Amino acid sequence: MTPFRSATALAAASAMLATTLTGCQFGGQEQDTSPIVIAADLELSGAAAGVGKAYRQALELKVQQLNDSGALNGRTVELLLKDNRSDASESLRNIADFGNDKRVSAIIMGGCNECAIGAARTINEKQIPTVALASASAVANPVADRRYVFKLAPNAADNASALTVELVRRKVTSVGLLRTDDAYGREGVQALRAEFRKAGIQLTAEASLRTTDTEVDRQAGTLAAAEPEALVIWTPPEQAMLAAAAVKQAGFTGPLYFDASAAGDLFLGASGRAAERATLVFTQTMVIDDVIATTPAKAARRQWFQDYTARFGGYHGSSSFAADAVQLIVDAELRAGGPPATVDREGLRDVLETSQMDGLSGPIRMTPDNHSGLMPQALTTLVARNGRWRLAS
Repeated sequence: MTPFRSATALAAASAMLATTLTGCQFGGQEQDTSPIVIAADLELSGAAAGVGKAYRQALELKVQQLNDSGALNGRTVELLLKDNRSDASESLRNIADFGNDKRVSAIIMGGCNECAIGAARTINEKQIPTVALASASAVANPVADRRYVFKLAPNAADNASALTVELVRRKVTSVGLLRTDDAYGREGVQALRAEFRKAGIQLTAEASLRTTDTEVDRQAGTLAAAEPEALVIWTPPEQAMLAAAAVKQAGFTGPLYFDASAAGDLFLGASGRAAERATLVFTQTMVIDDVIATTPAKAARRQWFQDYTARFGGYHGSSSFAADAVQLIVDAELRAGGPPATVDREGLRDVLETSQMDGLSGPIRMTPDNHSGLMPQALTTLVARNGRWRLAS
């Protein structure tokens, strides 16, 4: 062999050895230390900024906990945030930007129903897995048109069923309804009517408001004048508290029932008096300090409640959905595998579609036919007592 060929062969062998040692120590695979990048499109300003802030706090806390846990096989989670200003057009621009960013593995969207529904086509075109925290069933249905979209918020049909069970238990026969004039509000009317027909409950009055409305006196007066035995409030939390005060001011003295979308802060603040004794259908984590932690899942929910409260000075009911979204994505990313330092969105989507876990919000089950993962048994009945939500006895 000539000196030139000998040197070339030695260099090649050295390069191969270096590659082998770097990528495979004693037969092991190369460790992937690339970050898991999760993007979030949230309502950080505008009409829904209150809930958006809670989502942001929950996402940041959960990401920190995962990064500190040492359980990600040498990887870390990075969070990219954009404010959609509670506007569907701005949200769509954010989703397009995230979809074009090859570092991003998946997106978490906030509670804006119109944002998630309006972005479905772009999400599919970009083929980027997205977990939405919005409530409307059209967020994740039909599944054939929402292959990359998954949903974690409580479903309207499950909320309506749980509320009706409670109304029947209280022997209520006539109900008034205040709901938002959006996809989730319209879905709620249909779900409640179906449940009421089966239970023999009459919907005697109905009023609607826009999600941006801050005045509810007119609607409150209409509902109070109809004199129903009880009133169901199917709105976001800020409007729900305004409505509770307005209907009392209008002379309504019957019980109030809130759908899960009305869940907000654990402590009701200045509006607590108007909502006293009101009933809320929501997840148990909201009042986990009232629950004995008899299972690992309940213990984890209690720990989340304590960590969030210690960090932010209070608890927001919807925070657990955001934390569960992060956990779902990270678990799916780790299970999907793929070559190191690459983003396999299709593989992540496939894993998400069959994900199951006992989440902070409750049991979550995704299937190829159902991308709305929160199970009905996650819901329970809460009551407002002494200025805060408590587990109903």
